[in-house]
Amino acid sequence: MVPPPPTNKPHVCLSTILIMSSMALIDAYLVEQNHGPRKIGICIMVMVGDICFLIVLRYVAVWVGAEVRTAKRGYAMILWFLYIFVLEIKVYFVYQNYKADRKSLDALARKALTLLLSICIPVLFVVLVAIDHMEYVRAFKKREEIRNRLFWVVVDLLDILDIQANLWEPQKKGLPLWAEGLMFFYCYILLLVLPCVSLSEISMQGINIVPHKMLLYPILSLVTINIITLFIRGGNMILYRDARVSGILIGKNILAIILKTCSFVQYRRQLQNASPAFGVELQKNSVNGGVNPGVVHVNIHDPQDAGRAQRTHLISTGT
Repeated sequence: MVPPPPTNKPHVCLSTILIMSSMALIDAYLVEQNHGPRKIGICIMVMVGDICFLIVLRYVAVWVGAEVRTAKRGYAMILWFLYIFVLEIKVYFVYQNYKADRKSLDALARKALTLLLSICIPVLFVVLVAIDHMEYVRAFKKREEIRNRLFWVVVDLLDILDIQANLWEPQKKGLPLWAEGLMFFYCYILLLVLPCVSLSEISMQGINIVPHKMLLYPILSLVTINIITLFIRGGNMILYRDARVSGILIGKNILAIILKTCSFVQYRRQLQNASPAFGVELQKNSVNGGVNPGVVHVNIHDPQDAGRAQRTHLISTGT
C-alpha cells in the first residue's frame, strides 16, 4: 500500500472528534431507551461497533487529511458515505424505539436529537470541503462563489433533517406506516448521495475550478429537495393536518425553485452568446489548416479565460 502524503493533523483530529462525539451521543440515546439486562447488551453492541468504526476511521481520516490541500475529495466522499451510513442506522433504531414507546413524551430529548443532527452533519460537510485550505483557488471572487454554493448545500441538509425529524418529534396523529418508512429512507438516500455529488464536482474540476459550471448538484437538489419535499410537506399539511410542518422551509423551497430556474436560464444564455463569438475568433487564427507562428491557438470553454489568453498574446507580440 502506498504511504499517504503528509496529512493536515488538525483537520484529521477535528473530523475524527466530530464524528466520534456524534456517534457517542446517538449511542447514549440507544442505551437510555432500553432497560434491565437488555440495556447492558445494547451497551456492549454499540461499544464493539464504535471500536470497529474507529479502526476504519483511523485509515480513512488520514487520507482525508492528506488530500485537504489538493483538488481531490475522493476520500472525503468515502468518509461522508461511511459516516452517514452508520449514523442513520442508529438514528433509525432510536426513531423506532420512540415509536414503540408512545407513552414517552420527552419532547426535550427528541428536540435535542434533532438539534444534534442539524449541527453535526452540516459541520462535518463543511470540514470535509475545507474551502479555506483550497490554496489553488487564488481568485477571491471564485472562492466566495464556491462558499455561497456550499451554503446552499448546508441549507439543503437542514431541509432534509427537518423532514426526517418529523418522524420522532412528538405528534398528535401518526402518519401511515408506509409513509413514515418512505420518508425516512428517502431522506437517508439524499443525505448519502447529494453531499457526495457536491464533493465530486469540486474533485472533478481539479485546480481549474469554474464555479458557474458546477451545475450537477443544483439540478439534483432542485428536483429531489426543492420540488419533492415541497409535495411532502404540502401532503402532510393538507392530508394529515400536520401543524409541525415548517412554513419557513416551504418558502425556502419556493424561493430556491425560482432562483435556480433563473440561474439556469441566465447561464444558458451566456453560454450561447459566448460560444459563437469565440468560435469565430478561433477560426480566424487558423489559415488553411496551418499554424501561424505568431498566433496562440487555445481551446478554452470559459469566456473569461479566453479574454485572458488574448490579452497575454497581445502583450507578447507587442501589439
